Amino acid sequence: MHGARMGARTKPRRKEPCLVIQPTSFAALTWAGAASGSAAESWRIGTVLAARPLGINPDGMMVLQIGALAVEAEAPRGQLPSQFQVRVLSLGAQPLLEVLTAQAPEPATQQALRERLPQQNGYAPLLATLDALAQRPALRQLPAYLRPALALLEHGVRTPAEITRGDGLEEAINRSGLFLEALLAQPQVDMAGLSQEDWKAALLRLASLLDDYLPTRRAVSSGSETPPPLQQRGLQPQPRVMLPQELLNDDIDALLGRLHGEVHAALARVEVAQLEATTASAWMIEIPVQGEDGRDILQLQLQQGTEGEAGSNAWTLGFALDLPALGPIQGELQLRDLRLAVRLWAERPDTVHRLEQQFGALRHQLAATGLILDQLSCQRGLPQSTSPHSAILLKTMA
Repeated sequence: MHGARMGARTKPRRKEPCLVIQPTSFAALTWAGAASGSAAESWRIGTVLAARPLGINPDGMMVLQIGALAVEAEAPRGQLPSQFQVRVLSLGAQPLLEVLTAQAPEPATQQALRERLPQQNGYAPLLATLDALAQRPALRQLPAYLRPALALLEHGVRTPAEITRGDGLEEAINRSGLFLEALLAQPQVDMAGLSQEDWKAALLRLASLLDDYLPTRRAVSSGSETPPPLQQRGLQPQPRVMLPQELLNDDIDALLGRLHGEVHAALARVEVAQLEATTASAWMIEIPVQGEDGRDILQLQLQQGTEGEAGSNAWTLGFALDLPALGPIQGELQLRDLRLAVRLWAERPDTVHRLEQQFGALRHQLAATGLILDQLSCQRGLPQSTSPHSAILLKTMA
């Protein structure tokens, strides 16, 4: 609770108002006793008392019941609730009371976001640590129950062949962790299969085992500054992370300690995306992809809307990817009924040229599907993020 002070005539310089109270005629005797000190226990400075308004008297003063007393107070500017609390600020013939307004409870979604945002981090550090562990012979010395959990998480990394097929990309999206709880709630769900295929399920399993294996280690924040939610940041190509050279030795405990924090940070990342999806008309999805000599991250932003007087369906699919051979790439596909617009951006000029060389084959493939291609372009440089989501949330978390 925090105070809202209602302005008193005796203290015009005070910006936050208070209530200056005095006894009513029918409470005069009781008030006299309270003022003289016989009710000192209930009217000490700092005491919080229950109050409720009784009405306005002929003199325009508000009559309140505060504790066992009926008192008069200057009518406040705003309307008081039917029940509230006051704190005693000063005593004397005309005590000064501060009205305490109950703060609206924070929505559960916002509270959960507030807790997870400082913990979350991208997948790139986790994927780099998994790569380093996979190359360590000493990994075979880990407990038998831990090795399958590591393998299960690596199994969640998709191949380029999978995500370049329509059904493969759909499967990767469904198993990205964003929809785990929704899938578990479906009747006749294959629990065992889902627990082995879903990225979040694999993270949960490994996090639990690492908590037991490294009981004294704790996940740490990814930085001193809390990043904004994913939807607000918009699409961002994420390059691979290089591990510090001192970790690239046979110190398995150091790598596992690092992995412990990164798994929890990745879990928070998934949960931030899940929480945002409950309040925004868009989904932010991140899919680990097996690349050449390392692993990359495909980031997708999928949004549905309606346009025009007829309310035609409109879908927007944005993506971002940073490949060592091509550099940062971003794209946006806008589908309105059967009309498609494709815009691409690449940071490197040679990548722009390589993408434009594929435009002829892409036009041919789209024509075979019956889609009408309104735009197909590729520009050098990356677009500025203009995501409108979570602006209010960011202010409340700053």
